[in-house]
Amino acid sequence: MPRFLTPSKVDALHAFFEESSNLLTKARDEIKKDGEIGIPPPSPDMILLSRTSPFGSFVRRAKIEFDRLQFSDSVSLWTSFVRWRQDTAGSWAKRNSGLRRWAGDKALSEGEVQWGVEATEMFETINYHGVLEGENVEGSLSTDDVEKLLEFQVDQMQSIFLDAWRAGDYPNSFDYLHRYFDYTMQNRDRLFYQYALMNLAVLQADFGCLDEAVAAMLETVTTARENKDLACLNFALNWLYHFNKAHPNIISAADSPNMLGAEREGLAFIRLRAKESGMWTLWSSSLLSEAKMGLSNGESITTVFENILKSSQLITDRNMKGMMGGQMAMYSSLWSRLGVVSLSRQYCNVFLSAHARYSLFDDTLKFTCRIAHLLADRGHYDEAMGRLESLDENSLRSWKANQYWLRYQAILRLKRDLHHNNLDGADQLLVQLLQGGDPDGDPELSFEIDLLHIDYLTRRADFTSALANIERLALAIKETGDDVNLRVKLLTLKALLQDKVGRPQRGFSIAVRAASIAWHARLIPGLWVAIGVIANILTSLGEFQAASQILVSVIPRALECENCALTAQLYSFLVDAYMGIAGFADSGSLKRTQNLTKCLEFIDIAFSEYSAIEDINGQCQMMAKKATIMKVLGDNVQANDYASAYLDLKKEAALAMA
Repeated sequence: MPRFLTPSKVDALHAFFEESSNLLTKARDEIKKDGEIGIPPPSPDMILLSRTSPFGSFVRRAKIEFDRLQFSDSVSLWTSFVRWRQDTAGSWAKRNSGLRRWAGDKALSEGEVQWGVEATEMFETINYHGVLEGENVEGSLSTDDVEKLLEFQVDQMQSIFLDAWRAGDYPNSFDYLHRYFDYTMQNRDRLFYQYALMNLAVLQADFGCLDEAVAAMLETVTTARENKDLACLNFALNWLYHFNKAHPNIISAADSPNMLGAEREGLAFIRLRAKESGMWTLWSSSLLSEAKMGLSNGESITTVFENILKSSQLITDRNMKGMMGGQMAMYSSLWSRLGVVSLSRQYCNVFLSAHARYSLFDDTLKFTCRIAHLLADRGHYDEAMGRLESLDENSLRSWKANQYWLRYQAILRLKRDLHHNNLDGADQLLVQLLQGGDPDGDPELSFEIDLLHIDYLTRRADFTSALANIERLALAIKETGDDVNLRVKLLTLKALLQDKVGRPQRGFSIAVRAASIAWHARLIPGLWVAIGVIANILTSLGEFQAASQILVSVIPRALECENCALTAQLYSFLVDAYMGIAGFADSGSLKRTQNLTKCLEFIDIAFSEYSAIEDINGQCQMMAKKATIMKVLGDNVQANDYASAYLDLKKEAALAMA
């Protein structure tokens, strides 16, 4: 035994670990043996640890590991403990005034009495090798320190990878990610391997390699389960859920089992596990996902509001500023579906002005595009394009963000070309957009492009192809169980297409089904469109009074949607209904004149709405109706003027197509 380590110290260190077994409950045989040698049983008031409990297992393992240590390792353990304790020695001494210098160290305290102060100081210097002066001691690193060091190194490597990824530098992203893999696998250490797989999956999805992304994320789930990493497991399951909603065909093609079970049970599982493990971001996003699922399925609006408010409270309590994008997006979508577009637009503006600086650029991009969409619905195309062009050019260097931005610009130009009846220009844009409408594109943009394609075919009078596209989209929605809002839009388009081909009555059951679905799901804009189609069918059946009553009650609420195309269409239907009512009145009677005057008033409103969105076909229809009414009223001069205006608009449309 070295001279500098006194027997009292060795005895105290061994006695500490030896007596630690008294903290554990004893078996019956041990109690019986203690009784034979005169050791009393523990007091009933004493709290003992179960041998199978986490604390009990820790105590047992600590004693076993200490018993296995060699003598030199015991010395290193003691000196490491003294060095660790020295950090709080000053504050401990302040709270316990009057204590001696070596209080807390049995060997030095007893040595001061036996040897004196000078000998004790010399003994301290020899014993601790300068530990108390702050010098480093070999073996003073704990396992917790080692884990923190590894986490720091991995975090630094991951941050390099993320910086390259966000900058759109995909070659370097893959290079850094491969280094990340190499680091996590060195010495066969798979502690962080699941995070490498998770980053690989997200990067593959961002780059458009969806099959590879699903395979990597499924392996992430397996590895996280093996390593019992609940945080990574919950994130991976949540990612798979959202990916399945966006790309259901990819998940089914992967031939992988549904790890979440039914959709609702899967979300509930993720939410509960996130709550248990304290993953506040995942908990909040799962609540928003449940709200979005409720909207998609047409469920109770009250439940949707409840989930959004729970998420809002969690975000506020935990100060999770980065989650405000998803929160505001849900509020905006909800009010838009309820037909209060002013509130929907207000939430977008609030996010861009107050929360964009704390969120990802993707959120800023999508909110800007949503505002541009609302502006285009009111015919403010130049302002909408200005909004898109005002985005930060440096942030648009990312490939995914840049593609989304370019496609949305093309959609706005396509809408304007269709309204100008520039079908050749629209055809060129459609070809480019449809080529980019593959599964790795955004589903909402893809559906918007499909709707514009149907509009293009309708304006080309290719009704067969338009109907075929509607049926194809409806079948895809039925197979994937997509948003109920999309179903309503397709049903109303199908009913309107029947009116275009001169058979409006054949769309009656379709329009009624669309109105029923929209009413139960509280899809207010879709409901007004469906009601307008029903009123138009009633007009074709000669039920003019009923059609006018329906439209008069609907139009004031439809104005809240701030959609010029919807307003113009409803007023156009109302013109037809009042013209039918006027037709039943006697020629030259006051009633006929009053109804035809109302028709002229409604035509002016519809023409103004069509003019706002620059829809030449709609303007031509209104001029033709106005010329007809003036001829019925006997004013041939104005009838000729409106007929000339009609021809001028037709020429303008022909020039646009040339």
